[in-house]
Amino acid sequence: MSDQNIKKNVREFYDRVGWQRVGEDCFQNAQYEDLRPVAREYIHRAHMRVKRHLAQNGRFLLDAGSGPVQYPEYLTYSEGYQARVCMDISMTALKEARNRLGDHGLFVVGDVTNLPFRSEIFDGIVSLHTIHHVPIADKLRSYDELYRTLNPGKTLVVVNGWINAPLMNWLNGFMHFMKRFHGWWMRKIKGKQLEKDDVVQHSLIPTAVEEESSVPQGTYVEKLNAEWLTQALAGRMDHQILVWRSVSVPFLRAVFYPEWGGRFWLKVLFWLEERFPHLLGRIGQYPLVVISKPGDGENKETPIAARAV
Repeated sequence: MSDQNIKKNVREFYDRVGWQRVGEDCFQNAQYEDLRPVAREYIHRAHMRVKRHLAQNGRFLLDAGSGPVQYPEYLTYSEGYQARVCMDISMTALKEARNRLGDHGLFVVGDVTNLPFRSEIFDGIVSLHTIHHVPIADKLRSYDELYRTLNPGKTLVVVNGWINAPLMNWLNGFMHFMKRFHGWWMRKIKGKQLEKDDVVQHSLIPTAVEEESSVPQGTYVEKLNAEWLTQALAGRMDHQILVWRSVSVPFLRAVFYPEWGGRFWLKVLFWLEERFPHLLGRIGQYPLVVISKPGDGENKETPIAARAV
């Protein structure tokens, strides 16, 4: 498939499926997140890890591949900025983002491999779950483009998932044991049938390998591993690979339950991630890549050269 066809495929998927509403404040793409109450605090704290690595104020924050800015935590990243520049390939995403941000947002149709902005214009950049839609031949160009548009002395944060994350491969058997054991416990010990949603959840949880190798129908996904990214960025830009979240969404759903102290064990998991961020960033499921650009950190007054929605 050519690069142009890949981009068209991704855009059409998000316009027609991924960013379609399935509830008052929920999008179809939310199926890839754990939105259960038991996981709410852990998910919130993981989202807020992004903000700690960004400048807390500035002129423009770029959200490259913004989607609809669907989670409340995402909105906080640009609280101290004059404006948040939402750039996405999907018009549906940008219309939804405009509903959320209003006058605080600028909305731009663009491609992360060829950003429609001048160099050194942004005081902060985030790119969340976007570069995995870029073909392998263009992934490094995406990082170069983000780095090019970043102001000296500032940082950008990229979140994606690893393919075949070692930690998830090691925990795969445990995840499936817990899924089956919980199903048995609910039926035998609790003396009740699983609810419809539980049946769907338990029957559809893939293995770690299946999760990372499968591609949702209508989308293109190609993920990296830590070794590839380390070699690609070495000598090119200053970077750290930290942990965003160490385990996959299927693992969360299969292992952590409210009746089994799920909130407590998720606090323990978060503590471990805070204690070993570099290790779990490399072997866990979702890395948080922090890239710093040396310089005096002065803002540039160059206008944004882009096509607004």
